[in-house]
Amino acid sequence: MAGISRPRYREIEAGSSAARTTTLINIARALGLELMFVPQAMVPAVDALLRPHDDLDDLPAFIAHPDGDENV
Repeated sequence: MAGISRPRYREIEAGSSAARTTTLINIARALGLELMFVPQAMVPAVDALLRPHDDLDDLPAFIAHPDGDENV
């Protein structure tokens, strides 16, 4: 379904062989997934979205500072 051979897929899965980005996208789509690249500055926001929701936590999970300061 991903357009690669089973031995090639096993090599990629085992980490014994590198794969092109297009190959990884094809594998992800064959598995019903979507591959996304997230800028490093946005990783805290994505992590916060993936964390279980806590009703007691009403603080913002991510604040972007336009002046280039560290994310809070």
